[in-house]
Amino acid sequence: MSTTTGENMSGTKLVGVVGAGVIGTGVAQAVAAAGYGVVLVDRTEDVLDTARRGVRDGLRMRRLLGGGGSREEDARTFDRIAFTTDPAELAPVDFVIENVTEDWEIKKSVYRVLDEVCRPDRVFAANTSVIPITGIAGLVREPGRVLGMHFMNPVPLKAVVEVVRGHYTTDATVGTALDLLARMGAEGVVVADSPGFVTNRVLMPTINEAVFLLQERVAGVEEIDRLFKGCFHHRMGPLETADLIGLDTVLRSIEGLFHSFADSKYRPCPLLRGMVDAGLLGRKSGQGFYSYRGDVAR
Repeated sequence: MSTTTGENMSGTKLVGVVGAGVIGTGVAQAVAAAGYGVVLVDRTEDVLDTARRGVRDGLRMRRLLGGGGSREEDARTFDRIAFTTDPAELAPVDFVIENVTEDWEIKKSVYRVLDEVCRPDRVFAANTSVIPITGIAGLVREPGRVLGMHFMNPVPLKAVVEVVRGHYTTDATVGTALDLLARMGAEGVVVADSPGFVTNRVLMPTINEAVFLLQERVAGVEEIDRLFKGCFHHRMGPLETADLIGLDTVLRSIEGLFHSFADSKYRPCPLLRGMVDAGLLGRKSGQGFYSYRGDVAR
């Protein structure tokens, strides 16, 4: 489906971001850089300290890559973000972007809390890779104000966001999300609700099949990625992409597709599962299909 517009709700001024991992930190940075106040929530101060460093590093990197701004502007952007472990501080927000792990039980517990502490007229945007939006909407009092916003890593550098309309999502909710993204300098492409939506329904099986090729010794890591970059002009091959996303996230996503569709084409590759078990998660662990200390892993 193409990008759509809709009637806008009340103007968004304060945005809550739930989950301060890599994606959540990137979302907080991008939203604050667009001029919004941000309340960034996670469970521990250690995670929030990492997020603080991540925002500072991200703003500095944006300048180095020619994205504009100055040290003074970066300081103002950083000051727009309130870092907290208290979900009650989300009470005044107009819009919530949830970025917690791809685990249905965790999602359920988070939305129960959010529905209690947030205003009834807020929008909930689930940044999920696989979990259907309609199921999430069923957890809250106002399901029409729930949609999906699937951000890609690194969030501040991505110009397109997958926006997912659930069964109950209203036009006004979609319009509010598209307005927020436009102010962030991103285009929202609206799709219907389905496990994996468009991007991960295609990407995750591609990565999984590339891992099967590696397991079967059809080709090596660099050969697989070089073919995709050279033949299809992809910026990154599927195994490089997996390392960037995180192999644990890839595994959870492909498991979610397998569970949703009960189709063997989504069966996770044993090599992928074994690498996750071994802690070889990609860039975030320093080792995945590639070594981020200078050597090729496999």
